[in-house]
Amino acid sequence: MPIDPLQILVFIAITALIAGLTWRRCVQDTAHLSPATSTRDDVFLAGRGLSWVVVAGSITLTNLSTDQLVGMNGNQMALLAWWELSAVVGLIILAKVILPVYYRYQCTTTTELLEKRYNDYRIRALIGLLFLLGNLFIFIPAMLYSGALFMQTLFNVELPIIIIATAFAVVGAAYAVLGGLRAVAISDAYSGVLLLSLGMVVVFLALAAIDFDFSGIPAERLTLIGSNDSPIPWHTLLTGMLFIQIFYWGTNQTITQRAMASPTVKEGQKGVIAAAAIRLLIIPPMVVIPGIVSFKLYGDIGDAAFGKIVGEVLPLWLSGAFAAAIAAAVLTSVNSVLNSSTALYVCDIHERFIAPEPDLRRLNLIITVSFVLIGLAMVPIYAQAESIINLVQELYGLLSMPILSAFIVGLLFRGVSAGAAIVAVVLGVLLYGFFSFVWAPFHYIHMMFITVIFCVFAALLVSRFVFGTTPQWAPAILFDSSKDGSTFQD
Repeated sequence: MPIDPLQILVFIAITALIAGLTWRRCVQDTAHLSPATSTRDDVFLAGRGLSWVVVAGSITLTNLSTDQLVGMNGNQMALLAWWELSAVVGLIILAKVILPVYYRYQCTTTTELLEKRYNDYRIRALIGLLFLLGNLFIFIPAMLYSGALFMQTLFNVELPIIIIATAFAVVGAAYAVLGGLRAVAISDAYSGVLLLSLGMVVVFLALAAIDFDFSGIPAERLTLIGSNDSPIPWHTLLTGMLFIQIFYWGTNQTITQRAMASPTVKEGQKGVIAAAAIRLLIIPPMVVIPGIVSFKLYGDIGDAAFGKIVGEVLPLWLSGAFAAAIAAAVLTSVNSVLNSSTALYVCDIHERFIAPEPDLRRLNLIITVSFVLIGLAMVPIYAQAESIINLVQELYGLLSMPILSAFIVGLLFRGVSAGAAIVAVVLGVLLYGFFSFVWAPFHYIHMMFITVIFCVFAALLVSRFVFGTTPQWAPAILFDSSKDGSTFQD
Protein backbone atom coordinates (compact mmCIF):
# COMPACT_ATOMS: atom_id res chain seq x y z
CA MET A 1 0.00 0.00 0.00
CA PRO A 2 1.54 3.38 -0.99
CA ILE A 3 2.16 6.01 1.64
CA ASP A 4 -0.61 8.59 1.84
CA PRO A 5 0.70 12.14 1.16
CA LEU A 6 -1.54 13.62 3.90
CA GLN A 7 -0.06 11.25 6.46
CA ILE A 8 3.46 12.31 5.54
CA LEU A 9 2.57 16.01 5.40
CA VAL A 10 1.09 16.00 8.91
CA PHE A 11 4.09 14.04 10.18
CA ILE A 12 6.60 16.51 8.74
CA ALA A 13 4.62 19.58 9.83
CA ILE A 14 4.29 18.51 13.48
CA THR A 15 7.90 17.33 13.68
CA ALA A 16 9.07 20.68 12.34
CA LEU A 17 6.76 22.56 14.72
CA ILE A 18 8.20 20.79 17.79
CA ALA A 19 11.73 21.50 16.57
CA GLY A 20 10.89 25.15 15.94
CA LEU A 21 9.27 25.67 19.33
CA THR A 22 12.23 23.98 21.04
CA TRP A 23 14.75 26.15 19.18
CA ARG A 24 12.84 29.33 20.01
CA ARG A 25 12.60 28.51 23.69
CA CYS A 26 16.29 27.57 23.86
CA VAL A 27 17.29 30.85 22.23
CA GLN A 28 15.20 32.79 24.73
CA ASP A 29 16.63 30.89 27.70
CA THR A 30 20.27 31.17 26.60
CA ALA A 31 20.37 34.66 25.10
CA HIS A 32 22.58 35.82 27.96
CA LEU A 33 25.09 32.95 27.58
CA SER A 34 28.20 32.80 25.44
CA PRO A 35 29.01 29.45 23.79
CA ALA A 36 32.69 30.11 24.37
CA THR A 37 32.16 30.19 28.12
CA SER A 38 29.73 27.30 28.44
CA THR A 39 30.08 25.47 31.74
CA ARG A 40 29.26 21.89 32.69
CA ASP A 41 26.01 23.09 34.25
CA ASP A 42 25.04 24.88 31.02
CA VAL A 43 25.66 21.85 28.81
CA PHE A 44 24.66 18.97 31.09
CA LEU A 45 22.23 20.51 33.60
CA ALA A 46 20.56 23.23 31.51
CA GLY A 47 22.06 25.88 33.77
CA ARG A 48 20.06 24.31 36.62
CA GLY A 49 17.02 26.16 35.33
CA LEU A 50 14.41 23.49 34.55
CA SER A 51 10.96 24.07 36.03
CA TRP A 52 9.04 21.19 37.59
CA VAL A 53 6.77 21.00 34.53
CA VAL A 54 9.74 20.50 32.20
CA VAL A 55 11.30 17.99 34.61
CA ALA A 56 8.08 15.94 34.69
CA GLY A 57 7.70 15.99 30.92
CA SER A 58 11.34 15.19 30.29
CA ILE A 59 11.45 12.26 32.72
CA THR A 60 8.26 10.86 31.19
CA LEU A 61 9.38 11.16 27.57
CA THR A 62 12.96 10.06 28.24
CA ASN A 63 11.62 6.75 29.49
CA LEU A 64 8.51 6.42 27.33
CA SER A 65 9.91 5.59 23.92
CA THR A 66 9.35 2.87 21.39
CA ASP A 67 11.30 0.30 23.39
CA GLN A 68 8.45 0.62 25.94
CA LEU A 69 5.51 1.20 23.58
CA VAL A 70 6.63 -1.34 21.00
CA GLY A 71 8.26 -3.80 23.40
CA MET A 72 5.58 -3.92 26.10
CA ASN A 73 2.68 -3.99 23.66
CA GLY A 74 4.65 -6.64 21.76
CA ASN A 75 4.14 -9.04 24.67
CA GLN A 76 0.40 -8.59 24.10
CA MET A 77 -0.55 -9.12 27.74
CA ALA A 78 -1.66 -6.98 30.71
CA LEU A 79 1.12 -8.31 32.90
CA LEU A 80 3.68 -5.90 31.44
CA ALA A 81 1.86 -3.02 33.17
CA TRP A 82 3.78 -3.99 36.31
CA TRP A 83 6.90 -2.35 34.91
CA GLU A 84 5.06 0.98 34.95
CA LEU A 85 3.13 0.48 38.20
CA SER A 86 6.26 -0.47 40.13
CA ALA A 87 8.08 2.48 38.54
CA VAL A 88 5.87 4.76 40.63
CA VAL A 89 7.58 3.41 43.75
CA GLY A 90 11.00 4.05 42.23
CA LEU A 91 10.09 7.65 41.38
CA ILE A 92 8.77 8.33 44.88
CA ILE A 93 12.00 6.97 46.40
CA LEU A 94 13.97 9.23 44.05
CA ALA A 95 11.95 12.30 45.04
CA LYS A 96 11.81 11.77 48.78
CA VAL A 97 15.05 9.94 49.57
CA ILE A 98 17.74 10.08 46.88
CA LEU A 99 17.29 13.42 45.08
CA PRO A 100 17.92 15.57 48.18
CA VAL A 101 21.29 13.82 48.57
CA TYR A 102 22.32 14.71 45.02
CA TYR A 103 21.46 18.35 45.67
CA ARG A 104 23.24 18.34 49.00
CA TYR A 105 26.43 17.16 47.31
CA GLN A 106 25.88 19.49 44.31
CA CYS A 107 26.34 16.63 41.83
CA THR A 108 26.52 16.97 38.06
CA THR A 109 26.44 13.19 37.57
CA THR A 110 25.06 10.47 39.82
CA THR A 111 28.49 8.90 39.92
CA GLU A 112 29.93 12.08 41.45
CA LEU A 113 28.03 11.14 44.59
CA LEU A 114 30.01 7.89 44.78
CA GLU A 115 33.33 9.73 44.59
CA LYS A 116 32.31 12.03 47.43
CA ARG A 117 30.89 9.28 49.63
CA TYR A 118 33.84 6.91 49.18
CA ASN A 119 36.37 9.74 48.89
CA ASP A 120 37.89 7.96 45.89
CA TYR A 121 37.62 8.88 42.20
CA ARG A 122 38.23 5.31 40.98
CA ILE A 123 34.78 4.08 42.00
CA ARG A 124 33.26 7.00 40.13
CA ALA A 125 35.23 6.21 36.97
CA LEU A 126 34.32 2.51 37.06
CA ILE A 127 30.59 3.07 37.56
CA GLY A 128 30.59 5.83 34.94
CA LEU A 129 32.21 3.42 32.50
CA LEU A 130 29.58 0.74 33.23
CA PHE A 131 26.78 3.24 32.64
CA LEU A 132 28.40 4.18 29.33
CA LEU A 133 28.64 0.53 28.26
CA GLY A 134 24.95 0.03 29.04
CA ASN A 135 23.96 3.12 27.07
CA LEU A 136 26.16 2.25 24.10
CA PHE A 137 25.39 -1.43 23.72
CA ILE A 138 21.86 -1.72 25.14
CA PHE A 139 19.76 1.45 25.27
CA ILE A 140 20.83 3.42 22.18
CA PRO A 141 20.57 0.50 19.71
CA ALA A 142 17.30 -0.74 21.30
CA MET A 143 15.71 2.70 20.94
CA LEU A 144 16.91 3.15 17.37
CA TYR A 145 15.73 -0.31 16.32
CA SER A 146 12.31 -0.17 17.98
CA GLY A 147 11.64 3.33 16.65
CA ALA A 148 12.58 2.29 13.15
CA LEU A 149 10.42 -0.84 13.40
CA PHE A 150 7.40 1.22 14.47
CA MET A 151 7.79 3.64 11.57
CA GLN A 152 8.25 0.81 9.11
CA THR A 153 5.12 -0.94 10.37
CA LEU A 154 2.96 2.19 10.65
CA PHE A 155 3.79 3.56 7.20
CA ASN A 156 3.97 0.07 5.68
CA VAL A 157 7.19 0.83 3.82
CA GLU A 158 9.94 -1.51 2.62
CA LEU A 159 12.70 0.91 3.62
CA PRO A 160 15.41 -1.03 5.53
CA ILE A 161 15.35 -0.69 9.32
CA ILE A 162 18.94 0.60 9.40
CA ILE A 163 18.07 3.55 7.12
CA ILE A 164 15.22 4.70 9.37
CA ALA A 165 17.38 4.14 12.45
CA THR A 166 20.13 6.28 10.92
CA ALA A 167 17.67 9.15 10.39
CA PHE A 168 16.66 8.98 14.07
CA ALA A 169 20.31 8.89 15.11
CA VAL A 170 21.30 11.92 13.06
CA VAL A 171 18.45 14.14 14.27
CA GLY A 172 18.79 12.94 17.87
CA ALA A 173 22.50 13.69 17.83
CA ALA A 174 21.79 17.18 16.49
CA TYR A 175 19.53 17.93 19.45
CA ALA A 176 22.12 16.66 21.93
CA VAL A 177 25.03 18.54 20.35
CA LEU A 178 23.41 21.86 19.48
CA GLY A 179 21.16 22.35 22.49
CA GLY A 180 22.50 20.20 25.30
CA LEU A 181 20.14 19.10 28.07
CA ARG A 182 18.05 22.26 27.74
CA ALA A 183 16.97 21.43 24.18
CA VAL A 184 16.45 17.80 25.11
CA ALA A 185 14.23 18.61 28.10
CA ILE A 186 12.20 21.32 26.35
CA SER A 187 11.49 19.10 23.35
CA ASP A 188 10.48 16.37 25.82
CA ALA A 189 7.89 18.64 27.40
CA TYR A 190 6.32 19.67 24.07
CA SER A 191 6.39 16.12 22.72
CA GLY A 192 5.00 14.71 25.95
CA VAL A 193 1.71 16.55 25.68
CA LEU A 194 1.25 15.29 22.12
CA LEU A 195 2.26 11.68 22.78
CA LEU A 196 0.26 11.20 25.97
CA SER A 197 -2.92 12.71 24.53
CA LEU A 198 -2.72 10.78 21.25
CA GLY A 199 -1.65 7.65 23.11
CA MET A 200 -4.89 7.68 25.07
CA VAL A 201 -6.79 8.24 21.82
CA VAL A 202 -5.16 5.07 20.47
CA VAL A 203 -6.21 3.18 23.61
CA PHE A 204 -9.84 4.30 23.25
CA LEU A 205 -10.03 3.60 19.50
CA ALA A 206 -8.38 0.21 19.96
CA LEU A 207 -10.99 -0.73 22.56
CA ALA A 208 -13.74 0.56 20.27
CA ALA A 209 -12.38 -1.64 17.48
CA ILE A 210 -13.34 -4.72 19.53
CA ASP A 211 -16.47 -3.09 21.00
CA PHE A 212 -14.80 -3.13 24.42
CA ASP A 213 -15.21 -6.91 24.36
CA PHE A 214 -12.25 -8.98 25.59
CA SER A 215 -13.95 -12.32 25.08
CA GLY A 216 -11.88 -14.85 23.21
CA ILE A 217 -8.60 -13.50 24.60
CA PRO A 218 -6.80 -16.12 26.75
CA ALA A 219 -7.02 -15.44 30.49
CA GLU A 220 -3.22 -15.44 30.88
CA ARG A 221 -3.07 -12.38 28.62
CA LEU A 222 -5.51 -10.41 30.78
CA THR A 223 -4.31 -11.27 34.28
CA LEU A 224 -1.97 -9.19 36.45
CA ILE A 225 -0.88 -12.27 38.42
CA GLY A 226 1.93 -13.83 36.45
CA SER A 227 2.58 -17.56 36.45
CA ASN A 228 6.06 -19.06 36.83
CA ASP A 229 6.62 -19.16 33.05
CA SER A 230 5.31 -15.65 32.36
CA PRO A 231 7.51 -12.59 31.64
CA ILE A 232 6.84 -11.29 35.19
CA PRO A 233 5.99 -14.07 37.69
CA TRP A 234 4.06 -12.63 40.63
CA HIS A 235 6.79 -13.49 43.14
CA THR A 236 9.39 -11.38 41.30
CA LEU A 237 7.44 -8.33 42.47
CA LEU A 238 8.60 -9.21 45.99
CA THR A 239 12.31 -9.55 45.13
CA GLY A 240 14.21 -7.95 42.26
CA MET A 241 11.53 -5.68 40.81
CA LEU A 242 11.89 -3.03 43.54
CA PHE A 243 15.68 -2.93 43.16
CA ILE A 244 15.36 -2.60 39.38
CA GLN A 245 13.14 0.44 39.85
CA ILE A 246 15.37 2.03 42.49
CA PHE A 247 18.35 1.62 40.17
CA TYR A 248 16.64 2.94 37.06
CA TRP A 249 14.92 5.97 38.57
CA GLY A 250 17.34 6.75 41.41
CA THR A 251 20.86 6.20 40.05
CA ASN A 252 20.56 6.16 36.25
CA GLN A 253 22.13 9.36 34.92
CA THR A 254 19.75 9.57 31.97
CA ILE A 255 16.75 9.94 34.30
CA THR A 256 18.11 11.69 37.38
CA GLN A 257 19.96 14.29 35.30
CA ARG A 258 16.62 15.98 34.65
CA ALA A 259 15.65 16.09 38.31
CA MET A 260 19.11 17.43 39.20
CA ALA A 261 18.71 20.32 36.72
CA SER A 262 16.14 22.37 38.68
CA PRO A 263 17.08 25.52 40.61
CA THR A 264 16.08 23.91 43.95
CA VAL A 265 15.56 20.42 45.27
CA LYS A 266 11.88 21.18 45.95
CA GLU A 267 11.34 22.15 42.31
CA GLY A 268 12.99 18.94 41.18
CA GLN A 269 10.91 16.90 43.63
CA LYS A 270 7.69 18.40 42.31
CA GLY A 271 8.68 17.36 38.80
CA VAL A 272 9.49 13.80 39.87
CA ILE A 273 6.19 13.41 41.78
CA ALA A 274 4.29 14.75 38.76
CA ALA A 275 6.09 12.19 36.58
CA ALA A 276 5.06 9.47 39.05
CA ALA A 277 1.41 10.55 38.79
CA ILE A 278 1.56 10.41 34.99
CA ARG A 279 3.10 6.96 35.15
CA LEU A 280 0.41 5.70 37.51
CA LEU A 281 -2.64 7.12 35.72
CA ILE A 282 -1.78 7.30 32.02
CA ILE A 283 1.10 5.05 30.99
CA PRO A 284 -0.13 1.53 32.01
CA PRO A 285 -3.07 1.40 29.56
CA MET A 286 -0.88 2.80 26.77
CA VAL A 287 1.69 0.01 27.05
CA VAL A 288 -0.66 -2.99 27.27
CA ILE A 289 -4.15 -2.36 25.86
CA PRO A 290 -3.18 -1.81 22.18
CA GLY A 291 -1.14 -5.01 22.33
CA ILE A 292 -3.97 -7.04 23.86
CA VAL A 293 -6.43 -5.73 21.29
CA SER A 294 -4.01 -6.54 18.48
CA PHE A 295 -3.83 -10.11 19.75
CA LYS A 296 -7.58 -10.45 19.39
CA LEU A 297 -7.57 -8.88 15.93
CA TYR A 298 -4.36 -10.26 14.40
CA GLY A 299 -3.07 -13.02 16.67
CA ASP A 300 0.41 -13.29 18.14
CA ILE A 301 2.45 -10.84 16.04
CA GLY A 302 4.99 -9.79 18.68
CA ASP A 303 6.74 -6.44 18.45
CA ALA A 304 4.84 -5.49 15.27
CA ALA A 305 1.60 -5.27 17.31
CA PHE A 306 1.74 -1.60 18.30
CA GLY A 307 2.56 -0.18 14.88
CA LYS A 308 -0.11 -2.33 13.23
CA ILE A 309 -2.93 -1.39 15.61
CA VAL A 310 -2.06 2.31 15.39
CA GLY A 311 -2.09 2.13 11.61
CA GLU A 312 -5.49 0.40 11.64
CA VAL A 313 -7.47 2.44 14.19
CA LEU A 314 -6.27 5.99 13.52
CA PRO A 315 -7.42 8.00 10.49
CA LEU A 316 -4.57 8.82 8.13
CA TRP A 317 -4.09 12.43 9.20
CA LEU A 318 -4.12 11.47 12.88
CA SER A 319 -1.75 8.56 12.32
CA GLY A 320 0.65 11.09 10.82
CA ALA A 321 0.36 13.17 13.99
CA PHE A 322 0.93 10.11 16.16
CA ALA A 323 3.93 9.13 14.06
CA ALA A 324 5.33 12.60 14.76
CA ALA A 325 4.74 12.08 18.48
CA ILE A 326 6.46 8.70 18.39
CA ALA A 327 9.33 10.15 16.37
CA ALA A 328 9.68 12.87 19.00
CA ALA A 329 9.67 10.25 21.76
CA VAL A 330 12.40 8.27 20.03
CA LEU A 331 14.45 11.39 19.37
CA THR A 332 14.15 12.66 22.93
CA SER A 333 15.04 9.27 24.36
CA VAL A 334 18.03 8.90 22.07
CA ASN A 335 19.31 12.42 22.63
CA SER A 336 18.72 12.07 26.37
CA VAL A 337 20.91 8.97 26.50
CA LEU A 338 23.50 10.68 24.30
CA ASN A 339 23.58 13.78 26.49
CA SER A 340 23.85 11.80 29.72
CA SER A 341 26.52 9.56 28.19
CA THR A 342 28.56 12.59 27.21
CA ALA A 343 28.16 14.00 30.72
CA LEU A 344 29.40 10.74 32.22
CA TYR A 345 32.36 10.54 29.86
CA VAL A 346 33.40 14.19 30.26
CA CYS A 347 32.90 14.49 34.02
CA ASP A 348 33.93 11.02 35.15
CA ILE A 349 36.68 10.07 32.70
CA HIS A 350 37.94 12.82 30.37
CA GLU A 351 38.37 15.59 32.94
CA ARG A 352 40.03 13.22 35.40
CA PHE A 353 42.37 11.25 33.12
CA ILE A 354 42.82 13.26 29.91
CA ALA A 355 42.23 17.03 30.18
CA PRO A 356 40.85 18.86 33.24
CA GLU A 357 39.38 21.79 31.24
CA PRO A 358 38.22 20.55 27.82
CA ASP A 359 36.30 22.44 25.17
CA LEU A 360 32.89 21.09 26.18
CA ARG A 361 31.05 21.93 22.96
CA ARG A 362 33.69 20.32 20.73
CA LEU A 363 34.07 17.28 22.96
CA ASN A 364 30.29 16.90 23.12
CA LEU A 365 30.22 16.73 19.30
CA ILE A 366 33.01 14.15 19.05
CA ILE A 367 31.64 11.85 21.73
CA THR A 368 28.05 12.07 20.50
CA VAL A 369 28.99 11.14 16.92
CA SER A 370 31.12 8.24 18.15
CA PHE A 371 28.34 6.89 20.37
CA VAL A 372 25.78 7.17 17.56
CA LEU A 373 27.97 5.16 15.19
CA ILE A 374 28.43 2.41 17.77
CA GLY A 375 24.70 2.32 18.50
CA LEU A 376 23.84 2.02 14.80
CA ALA A 377 26.30 -0.84 14.40
CA MET A 378 24.35 -2.76 17.08
CA VAL A 379 20.89 -2.28 15.47
CA PRO A 380 21.05 -5.44 13.30
CA ILE A 381 21.67 -7.54 16.42
CA TYR A 382 18.56 -6.19 18.15
CA ALA A 383 16.53 -6.84 15.00
CA GLN A 384 16.91 -10.55 15.78
CA ALA A 385 15.39 -10.30 19.28
CA GLU A 386 12.17 -12.17 20.03
CA SER A 387 11.05 -9.47 22.52
CA ILE A 388 12.90 -6.18 22.65
CA ILE A 389 11.75 -5.16 26.14
CA ASN A 390 12.58 -8.51 27.76
CA LEU A 391 16.00 -8.56 26.09
CA VAL A 392 16.82 -5.04 27.30
CA GLN A 393 15.80 -5.76 30.88
CA GLU A 394 17.68 -9.06 31.03
CA LEU A 395 20.89 -7.71 29.48
CA TYR A 396 20.97 -4.63 31.70
CA GLY A 397 21.01 -6.85 34.77
CA LEU A 398 24.69 -7.41 34.01
CA LEU A 399 25.34 -3.80 35.01
CA SER A 400 22.36 -2.50 36.97
CA MET A 401 22.52 -4.58 40.14
CA PRO A 402 26.31 -4.35 40.60
CA ILE A 403 26.08 -0.58 40.08
CA LEU A 404 23.18 -0.29 42.52
CA SER A 405 25.16 -2.17 45.18
CA ALA A 406 27.85 0.54 45.12
CA PHE A 407 25.19 3.18 45.81
CA ILE A 408 23.53 1.12 48.56
CA VAL A 409 26.82 0.53 50.38
CA GLY A 410 27.97 4.12 49.90
CA LEU A 411 24.76 5.61 51.26
CA LEU A 412 23.96 3.18 54.07
CA PHE A 413 27.44 2.49 55.45
CA ARG A 414 30.64 4.32 56.22
CA GLY A 415 34.15 3.00 56.60
CA VAL A 416 33.86 0.82 53.48
CA SER A 417 36.90 0.82 51.23
CA ALA A 418 36.32 1.99 47.67
CA GLY A 419 38.48 -0.91 46.56
CA ALA A 420 36.08 -3.33 48.24
CA ALA A 421 33.11 -1.75 46.47
CA ILE A 422 34.94 -2.06 43.15
CA VAL A 423 35.72 -5.73 43.80
CA ALA A 424 32.05 -6.33 44.66
CA VAL A 425 30.89 -4.66 41.44
CA VAL A 426 33.22 -6.81 39.32
CA LEU A 427 32.13 -9.97 41.15
CA GLY A 428 28.49 -8.98 40.64
CA VAL A 429 28.93 -8.61 36.88
CA LEU A 430 30.57 -12.04 36.76
CA LEU A 431 27.86 -13.61 38.93
CA TYR A 432 24.98 -12.28 36.86
CA GLY A 433 26.81 -13.21 33.68
CA PHE A 434 27.11 -16.76 35.03
CA PHE A 435 23.38 -16.78 35.81
CA SER A 436 22.52 -15.46 32.35
CA PHE A 437 24.80 -17.50 30.12
CA VAL A 438 25.77 -20.64 32.05
CA TRP A 439 23.23 -21.59 34.71
CA ALA A 440 19.83 -19.96 35.19
CA PRO A 441 18.18 -21.54 38.25
CA PHE A 442 15.56 -18.78 38.64
CA HIS A 443 13.78 -16.06 36.71
CA TYR A 444 16.19 -13.27 35.77
CA ILE A 445 14.45 -10.78 38.09
CA HIS A 446 15.12 -13.13 41.03
CA MET A 447 18.73 -13.42 39.88
CA MET A 448 18.98 -9.62 39.93
CA PHE A 449 17.86 -9.68 43.57
CA ILE A 450 20.44 -12.35 44.42
CA THR A 451 23.12 -10.37 42.61
CA VAL A 452 22.55 -7.08 44.44
CA ILE A 453 22.40 -8.77 47.87
CA PHE A 454 25.58 -10.71 47.05
CA CYS A 455 27.37 -7.53 45.99
CA VAL A 456 26.44 -5.62 49.16
CA PHE A 457 27.68 -8.38 51.45
CA ALA A 458 30.77 -8.91 49.29
CA ALA A 459 31.70 -5.22 49.62
CA LEU A 460 31.32 -5.29 53.40
CA LEU A 461 33.25 -8.54 53.84
CA VAL A 462 36.06 -7.65 51.44
CA SER A 463 36.42 -4.25 53.08
CA ARG A 464 36.63 -5.85 56.53
CA PHE A 465 38.86 -8.83 55.82
CA VAL A 466 40.95 -7.71 52.85
CA PHE A 467 41.26 -3.93 53.23
CA GLY A 468 41.13 -3.97 57.02
CA THR A 469 38.40 -1.35 57.54
CA THR A 470 35.40 -1.54 59.85
CA PRO A 471 32.14 -0.89 57.97
CA GLN A 472 29.48 0.81 60.09
CA TRP A 473 25.75 1.16 59.51
CA ALA A 474 25.21 4.91 58.97
CA PRO A 475 22.17 5.79 56.84
CA ALA A 476 21.74 9.27 58.38
CA ILE A 477 22.76 11.01 55.15
CA LEU A 478 19.48 9.86 53.56
CA PHE A 479 17.25 11.33 56.23
CA ASP A 480 19.06 14.16 58.03
CA SER A 481 19.27 17.31 55.94
CA SER A 482 21.39 19.00 58.59
CA LYS A 483 24.35 16.79 57.64
CA ASP A 484 26.09 17.95 54.51
CA GLY A 485 28.09 14.70 54.25
CA SER A 486 30.96 16.36 52.45
CA THR A 487 33.08 13.19 52.51
CA PHE A 488 32.48 9.50 52.90
CA GLN A 489 34.31 9.48 56.20
CA ASP A 490 32.03 12.03 57.90
